[in-house]
Amino acid sequence: MSPRDVLPESPAEQHDPREWPPQLRARAPATWLLTVLMGLGPFSMQIIIPVLPTLAAAFAVPYATAQMTLTVYLAGIAIGQLIYGPLSDHFGRRPVLLAGLAVYLLGSVAALLAPGMGWLVAARAAQAAGGCAGMVLSRAIIRDVFPRNQAASKIGFVMMGMTVAPMMAPLLGAELSAAFGWRAIMVACTAFGVAMLLLGLRLPETLATPQPLPGLAGMAQAYWQLARLRSFRCYTAITACTTGTFFAFMAGAPRVVIEGMGHSTRSYAVAFMAVSVTYALGSFVAGRFSVRWGLERMLWYGLVIATGGTLLGVAMQLGLPLMLGTFFLPMALVAVGNGMSQPSAVAAAVSVRPQLAGTASGLVGALQMGFGAVMTLVTSALEFGAGIGTAAAMAGCALGAQLAMRGARRASPSSVAD
Repeated sequence: MSPRDVLPESPAEQHDPREWPPQLRARAPATWLLTVLMGLGPFSMQIIIPVLPTLAAAFAVPYATAQMTLTVYLAGIAIGQLIYGPLSDHFGRRPVLLAGLAVYLLGSVAALLAPGMGWLVAARAAQAAGGCAGMVLSRAIIRDVFPRNQAASKIGFVMMGMTVAPMMAPLLGAELSAAFGWRAIMVACTAFGVAMLLLGLRLPETLATPQPLPGLAGMAQAYWQLARLRSFRCYTAITACTTGTFFAFMAGAPRVVIEGMGHSTRSYAVAFMAVSVTYALGSFVAGRFSVRWGLERMLWYGLVIATGGTLLGVAMQLGLPLMLGTFFLPMALVAVGNGMSQPSAVAAAVSVRPQLAGTASGLVGALQMGFGAVMTLVTSALEFGAGIGTAAAMAGCALGAQLAMRGARRASPSSVAD
C-alpha cells in the first residue's frame, strides 16, 4: 500500500477535478468568500492583543486579568468547534454558519458596551464561539463539494485568510485604539460581523445527506468513532503539532525580541508580519500543487521543511549570537513548511469519514487550539529571553508531527484503535 492509498477515494475523486460531478461543482462557494469567513476568528483573536495594557488601565485591573480576554477567546474557539461540526452535519452548513455569525455579532456589540472587565471577558467568549463557525464550516463545505486532493488545494488557498488576518489585525487594533480608544476595536468587530452575516447569506447549502441529530451521547459516539481510527488520530496529531510550533513561537518570541534583544514592539510586529507572509507562500504552494503532487507528498514535503527549520533554529540559538535574523529565519522556514502541510493534513483528517466531515473538522480544530494553548504554557515555562526554550519547544512539536506522519503512512483505511 502506498502513502496515497491511506484513504480510498471514490471513482469520482480519482478523476481530474474538472470531471467532478456538475451538481457538486455548481454548489461550490467562491474561494474568496470562504477565505474571509475562515479569517474572522483569527482576526478577532489578534486584534485586541496590542491594547491589553490599555484595557488593564481602563478597567483598573492587573494585566493578567486583561489577558483573560485572550485566554477565554481561545477556550471559546476550542469548545465552539466541537459543537458546530455535529450540528452542521444534521442541520446543514448554511444555517449553522449564519447562527454562529449572529452570535459573533451579538458578542461584538456586548464587548463594545462592556461596563467592566468581567462583561468584556464574557463578550469575548461569545465572539469566539460565533467567529469559529467560519473556521469549522469552511473546511467542511470544501470537503462537501471537492474530492480529497482538490480539497487540500482549496483549503490551502482558504487558509491564507488565517495568515493575512492575524498579520494585519494587531496593527489595525493598535491604530484604532490610538486614534479613538479601545472601544473603536469593537466597533470594527461589529461592522465586520454585519458584513460577514450578509456575505453568509450568499452561501449555498452544500450538505448532501443530513445525518441524524446526535445529542450529547451521539456527539460523544461520533467523536469516539473518529478517535478509534488510527489514520484520523495521526492526521489530527500532525495538525496539532504543526499548529503547536506556531503557538510556541508566538508565546516565546515577544519575550525574546523585547526583553532578550531589547527591540521595540514595532520591530517585533514587523518581523512577525514577514513570518506571516512566508506562511502565505506555503499555503499558496499547497493550493497550487496539491492536486498535481498528491496530498501525501505535499504533506511530507511540508513537514520536512518545517522540521528542518526548527532544528536550524535550535542550532542557531545555541551557536550564534541572538539577533533578529537568526531568530526569525528558522521560523520563516517553519512557516513555509506549515503552510504546505496543514491544508493536506486537515483535508486528510476530515476525509477519513466524509459523512462526518463537519464533526471531524470541529474536532480537529478544537484539538489544534487546545494543543496550541498547552504549548503557550510550555514555552512560557521554558523561555527566559535567550530564544533556546522557544526553539526547543518548536523542535519538539515538529518531531511529534514526524512521528504522527509515520503512523499515518502505516495506517490502513479501516484501522481502529490497537
